Amino acid sequence: GYDLGLTWRSDEEGFEGTLEEVRAAGGVVASRRVDLADAEAGARTVDELAEELGRLDVLVNNAGTGASEPFLEHGLDEWRRVLEVDLTAAFTCMQAAARRMRDQGDGGRIVAVTSVHEHVPLGGSAAYCAAKGGLGLLVQVAALELAEHGITVNAVAPGEIATKMTGQQDEDPTRTDRPGLPLGRPGHAAEIAAAIRWLASEESSYATGASFVVDGGLMLMAAEANRRLA
Repeated sequence: GYDLGLTWRSDEEGFEGTLEEVRAAGGVVASRRVDLADAEAGARTVDELAEELGRLDVLVNNAGTGASEPFLEHGLDEWRRVLEVDLTAAFTCMQAAARRMRDQGDGGRIVAVTSVHEHVPLGGSAAYCAAKGGLGLLVQVAALELAEHGITVNAVAPGEIATKMTGQQDEDPTRTDRPGLPLGRPGHAAEIAAAIRWLASEESSYATGASFVVDGGLMLMAAEANRRLA
């Protein structure tokens, strides 16, 4: 039921498809192209979209990038790029959104998409894990400070999801075997969207400062994997 402010960086075809879906459903859309490697551009874009649409009730931070480099060989430029997109830009967007929600005076919802690697490490992903771990604690600090304004702040922490980032875009995850996961498959993007939709709704009004893990049971497997490999 919301009007939507959507952003994109490089996937113009995917963006146009999203616009078509929203408009076909009768939704109102404002859009901007933005590269969150410039964190200040993120805050400006939040303000521009809010002005165009008339107000701001929900912010979803779901832009992200990563790097796969061994710790001893991780370049500083790549470290800075990942932290800028995944953490610093998330901060600037959340701050801009929260200021508008405070000034509107009737609360709001902020949802940050983190990762299971907000909670558990992954070899070769130092910058990504540092950014997602930092974003998880940023969510908690923001939730603590913004509660007095009726603004809730939560994270959704996906596991392996069939998207472009995992090389599985438009694939049916139910047909992909993942024997290391209790549910035995990757997740579908729609399953993450459902969690975000709940957090954007009035039904989640008493949830704040939490990280909702949606990972097919991945995080349950640490001790089990050790037992099986021992």
